[in-house]
Amino acid sequence: MLQQTTVTAVLPFFERFIQRFPNIESLAKAPLTDVLEMWAGLGYYSRARNLHKAAQSLSQNGFARTFEGLLELPGFGPYTSRAVASIAFGQAVGVLDGNVIRILSRVTGYNKPWWNSEGRNHLQELSDKIAQTGDPSELNQAMMELGATICTPQKTMCLLCPWKKFCVALKENQVAQLPLKKPKRENEIWYWRPYFVKKSDQILLSQNKYAPFLKNEFIFPGEIQKLESKPKSYSLKHAITHHSIFIDILTKNPQDLSLSKIEKLCGPLRWVSVKELKSISPFSLVHKVVHETQKAKSPKAKTQDLTGQGAVKKLNQRLKTKTSKVRKKIELSEGKNR
Repeated sequence: MLQQTTVTAVLPFFERFIQRFPNIESLAKAPLTDVLEMWAGLGYYSRARNLHKAAQSLSQNGFARTFEGLLELPGFGPYTSRAVASIAFGQAVGVLDGNVIRILSRVTGYNKPWWNSEGRNHLQELSDKIAQTGDPSELNQAMMELGATICTPQKTMCLLCPWKKFCVALKENQVAQLPLKKPKRENEIWYWRPYFVKKSDQILLSQNKYAPFLKNEFIFPGEIQKLESKPKSYSLKHAITHHSIFIDILTKNPQDLSLSKIEKLCGPLRWVSVKELKSISPFSLVHKVVHETQKAKSPKAKTQDLTGQGAVKKLNQRLKTKTSKVRKKIELSEGKNR
């Protein structure tokens, strides 16, 4: 959960998740839909899928006790594998997350791209050497804590740092410049026209093969177009990683559609009841579309949407009330003057 998400944001999700899946066996036996439902709101849903697969593997084969063995598990990259191996099993390997990258870059004055293989290998070697000087569990956690509380991205507290005497960046006044900033991935603008198709209490979804976001997840079928600039008109806006998504919902009748053509263009189709929608498709993007369609069908919402007529009436009423009060004050004042 902590991959790509802060501790503060994760805590309530973690507590609910652990209550629902208190051990590896319960997680391994649970349907994937249940896991995705408990993950809803955290984003990056491939993490939930990998966690579920890893639990199934661990329940059958047990825990590997080295980072090399843990790397074989779905979703276990170099950082997660090394963190688990060092903290849980005492293997003398160093972790390399954003905090550690920042500390090591500043302490050693490393001013090269840390995100390519050469840079990461260099910093990983340094981290491994540190982990081999004592208890790797305590050292790795101390490094991550130091980066989270003292050697922070901004507003560093260098005077409190135990490494201030050896810090090259501090001596050369380069703390703010290190580590080098990784070039941001260019933002993409997409114009999405999802088909909202309802039959009785069921909604049509497709296992996404056509849109660049939420790949292989169940979302609405529809049309997608990449743009150079945002469209002039749209109903909703949503963002997923580097995708800015501008949305216009197309409400369709099932009898007016060729489902075979839609399936060919968008991916396998599935009718989902409103009750099971959250477990099949827990994504905020999907539920935002559903909410918008419900709002559009509400007579009250339509009235409010019509150029804000209701708001104008309320404003006029307030003005009349205030005008009346002012007139009364003037009349009283004039009466006293007479």
